[in-house]
Amino acid sequence: MQFIQQLRILSENKGVSTGTKWIESTGDVIASFSPVDGKKIGTTQSADRAAYEKVVHQALLAAKEWQQWPAPKRGEIVRQVGEALRQNKEALGKLVSYEMGKSLQEGYGEVQEMIDICDFAVGLSRQLYGLSMHSERPLHRMYEQWHPLGVVGIISAFNFPVAVWSWNAALAWICGNTTIWKPSEKTPLCGIAVQNIVSEIFSKNNVPEGVNCLIQGDRAVGEWMSNDHRLPLISATGSTRMGKAISTAVAGRLGKSILELGGNNAIIVSQHADLDMSLIGAVFGAVGTAGQRCTTTRRLIIHESVYDTFTTKLSKAYQQLKIGNPLNTNNHVGPLIDQQAVEMYLNSIEQCKQQGGKFIVEGGIYHDDTIESNCYVKPCIAEVTNELAIVQHETFAPILYVMKYSSLEEAIAMQNNVPQGLSSAIMTLNIREAEQFLSASGSDCGIANVNIGTSGAEIGGAFGGEKETGGGRESGSDAWKAYMRRQTNTINWGSHLPLAQGIKFDL
Repeated sequence: MQFIQQLRILSENKGVSTGTKWIESTGDVIASFSPVDGKKIGTTQSADRAAYEKVVHQALLAAKEWQQWPAPKRGEIVRQVGEALRQNKEALGKLVSYEMGKSLQEGYGEVQEMIDICDFAVGLSRQLYGLSMHSERPLHRMYEQWHPLGVVGIISAFNFPVAVWSWNAALAWICGNTTIWKPSEKTPLCGIAVQNIVSEIFSKNNVPEGVNCLIQGDRAVGEWMSNDHRLPLISATGSTRMGKAISTAVAGRLGKSILELGGNNAIIVSQHADLDMSLIGAVFGAVGTAGQRCTTTRRLIIHESVYDTFTTKLSKAYQQLKIGNPLNTNNHVGPLIDQQAVEMYLNSIEQCKQQGGKFIVEGGIYHDDTIESNCYVKPCIAEVTNELAIVQHETFAPILYVMKYSSLEEAIAMQNNVPQGLSSAIMTLNIREAEQFLSASGSDCGIANVNIGTSGAEIGGAFGGEKETGGGRESGSDAWKAYMRRQTNTINWGSHLPLAQGIKFDL
C-alpha cells in the first residue's frame, strides 16, 4: 500500500485546490476511515467560505481563457489525462477499493471507466456539431452552434468516488468549461489522488489554473454550490432527498442541473429465460459493491412457473458467496461504507419483517475473527409483494426482494410501480417479450436491458433515469449538450431586410 502511504502525506491539511495550487482553509478536518479494516487512512481539509470564494474566482478567470482553446486541443489534454490514468490504474483502483470498500476488480473497473470516458471525450472534441437550417427569407442563412456554459459544479457520491466525476469533467472540459468538484466526504482521499494525477498533466501543458478545481466538505459546501449563480450547471449524484434539495436551489436561480439519484431496479425473470445466465446477472447485480450501487438489483420479479426453481438456485448461490476484505480477489462481497449504512441495513430488515416479508436467506452482521471492521453484513433475500413500503424505498445495502408474476403485463406494471426509474432488465429468449419490455408501454426507466442485469453501464450510452431518479443524463450519446448552451444564428447577406412571417414594416 505504498501508494496510500504517499497519498497520506500528500493529503495532510489539503483539500481545496484550483488545479496545481492548494488553497489554505480553516474548515473542519475530514478524516477518512477505511470500511475494509476500520483504520484511519488520512485527513483532508474542508473548504471554508473564503477558500470557496477563491476557487470560484479562479475557475471563472480560467473559463475565459479555456473556452478560447480549440476544442480538439482541449481534447488532447483529456487524452493525456486518460494516459495518466492508465499508468496509475492499479494504484488508484486499490485506493478506490480500500477507501470505499468495493471489490478490487470493481475498483479497477471504476478507473477503467475514467479511461474510457477520456477516450470518448477525445473523439467528441472534434464532433461538437450544430445544425444548419434553411431560412424562409431570401439571402439569409440559419444555423445553430454550441458554446461553453462557464463553470460546472460536480457533486459526487461515495459509491463511485472517481468514475462519476470523470463522466462529467471529461465532457465539461472538451466543451470548454472549467469544473469545481466536491467529492463525498466519505471518500475524500480518492479526490485528492485524482487531483494530483490531473494537475501534473495540466501543469505540463500550461492549462490555465482553475480549469480543474477541488473542494472538500460536507452538505454546507454543496449548498454553497447549489445556490451560487456563478455556477450555471450543477451535476449531482446521490440520494433522491439530496437531489430534491439541490434541484430546488438551482431552479430557484434558474440554473441547470443534471441529477442522477436513487434507483429501485428490477429484473424480470421470464419463464422463457436462460435461468443459469439470469442467476449470474441477478447475484452480481444484488451483491456487487455490497448493494451500494444506484443500479443495484433490488427486486426480482419471477414468473410463477419458474419461481421455486429459480429461488432455490438463488439461495444456493448466496450460500457460496465469500464475504471479506475486498482487496482479496477471492471474496465476492466487501463492507458497507460505514456504521450508519449498517444501521440502515438492519432497520430495513426489521421493517421488512414487520411488514410481512419472509426471508429465505437471512441477513445480519457478518462476524469473522480475521475482520477488524464492523461494516460487513450478510447479503439476504426476502419474499415480498411489490406494494410493501420498504420495497418502494431504496435501501443502499445487499437486500434483495423476490416476488411472483403471472403475465408480462403484470410484471412490467410491478417493475414500473416504484417512485424511482433508473435501471431495469428482462431475462427472456422470447423476442416478443423483449420487444414489449422495450416498447413505450414497457419499462419506464432510463436504462432497459435484455438478458443482462441492471448493474454495469458502458460509457457510450447516456446514463441516468426518470421519475425520482432525477431525469439527468451523463456520459455518452449526446449528453455533452447539457454542458453547453445552444445559440441560433441568422445571417442576412443580402442588401434588404425582409422580416419573417411576411411582416411588412416600411419607413
